[in-house]
Amino acid sequence: MSEPTRAPRNPMTLKPVVLELPGMHEVTVQSDLDAGGPTLDVYAPPGSGGLRPAVVFVSGYPDPAFEMMLGCKLKEMASYVSWARLVAASGMVAVTYANRQPEDVALVMRHLRAHGATLGIDPDRIGVWASSGNVPNALSLLLRDAEVRVACAVLAYGHTLDLDGATHVADAAKQYYFATPAAGKSMDDLRADVPLFLVRAGRDDAGLNTALDRFAAAALSRNLPITVTNSPGAPHAFDIVDDNDASRELIRQMLGFLRFHLAG
Repeated sequence: MSEPTRAPRNPMTLKPVVLELPGMHEVTVQSDLDAGGPTLDVYAPPGSGGLRPAVVFVSGYPDPAFEMMLGCKLKEMASYVSWARLVAASGMVAVTYANRQPEDVALVMRHLRAHGATLGIDPDRIGVWASSGNVPNALSLLLRDAEVRVACAVLAYGHTLDLDGATHVADAAKQYYFATPAAGKSMDDLRADVPLFLVRAGRDDAGLNTALDRFAAAALSRNLPITVTNSPGAPHAFDIVDDNDASRELIRQMLGFLRFHLAG
């Protein structure tokens, strides 16, 4: 079967994160490692340091379709490259990957659980980061019946769950073609022991924020370990489109949350 034809690179795929940290361009990168189907890019801090915690950047889209639409794989986007370097510069290992289908993230997690030590990763300290339409796929990793336990999760300006009969997430998935493997699940289906960092962009789409607000309220009503931060003036994808100190502070908060909960 021939590979799909790539579209020209969309300008959004060339935008890096608006924060830089010392050392982020000196990290060690291993590219296109086989994970039993998906291929991994692994970004590690320089030098030896034993087994380190890791952050997996979850995709909610099949890469062949993503390439046809935007001209590159998700892991090749400048924002994902710079996020991975930021995580590595913060003392953790970052993992991005290429998939055939969104559910391939389960193969990624299974591979890291079984073979992470060979990559310098502590398999008991793996967190996830997801944004926008990738968040519903990340939520599938937080379900009680998920095969591999996630240590913590950062969910940034993302679609979440349709609760109380709402259809905001389902409607957006039809429009933007992201996967919703947790559709039909309730808050009671989520693990109660996974710390969550929920980032709300105040100027985001009204439907997205309505679902996110219901998700946050339901998590708080169940006393789940959730941290919610709201930036009233932030747009969707503020980490790459809104170059200001407020955006940089939110990015630092996300990195700090990951460091704290993955420290071991």
